[in-house]
Amino acid sequence: MSRIALTLDGPVARLTLDRPDKLNALDAAMVDELAARCREVERSQARVVILSGRGKAFCAGGDITAWSGEGPEAFGRHWIRDGHAAFDALARLRQPVIAVLDGHALGGGLELAACADLRIAEAHIKIGQPETGLGIIPGWSGTQRAVRRFGAQVVRRMALFGEVFSAEEALALGLVDRVVATGEAPAAADEAAARLLARGPRATELTKMLINAAEGEERERVIEALAGTVAAASDELAEGLAAFREKRRPDFG
Repeated sequence: MSRIALTLDGPVARLTLDRPDKLNALDAAMVDELAARCREVERSQARVVILSGRGKAFCAGGDITAWSGEGPEAFGRHWIRDGHAAFDALARLRQPVIAVLDGHALGGGLELAACADLRIAEAHIKIGQPETGLGIIPGWSGTQRAVRRFGAQVVRRMALFGEVFSAEEALALGLVDRVVATGEAPAAADEAAARLLARGPRATELTKMLINAAEGEERERVIEALAGTVAAASDELAEGLAAFREKRRPDFG
């Protein structure tokens, strides 16, 4: 049974966490499904992604029942590493991602929201990192990507001291980009998507890649992807492939 719905609506891809009875807490199957959905989005014709959660929460983080029974080695090897792979896939999508925070974003939910390029929060939500209160660390890049995107001090306040922020506090701290009234975040996300879709598609994609590289998100892949694109568009590749097929030495002039 799918718990992460993907709808491709023309140039808009909608990813929806669909486990409302558990406040969209992520278990291992959902983590795997997120990675698979991101591959689908990456290869689609979508130009923007809207990420949301169904029900009262955006995402309550990792499902405690799912990870608490893991031994230390399995926890590190699978739960943490698989979560990183899925979240990295989301953060590194070629399409910009807009997160609709119309419910609380806690722990892994905040780490998930941190993967987005724009976060729109409704006024009633709370944001925090409660993991150390359970004797565990924020393991899905909550001390890495979150620090790069939000700054070390605000992450210290959440992860070390357990502060939980309101939407307005989160806006002032840079954790979210916009706060709207309860019930208005989906429409605000659609408006943001429309603004993005009015801009140059290729320029937008390349600019996101360059920003990610500057941030240290995926520098090696960005450099090689951009260089590979330039090389693939050159006459040299056409000549090289023709020579290979014709079993002759290429003439690069």
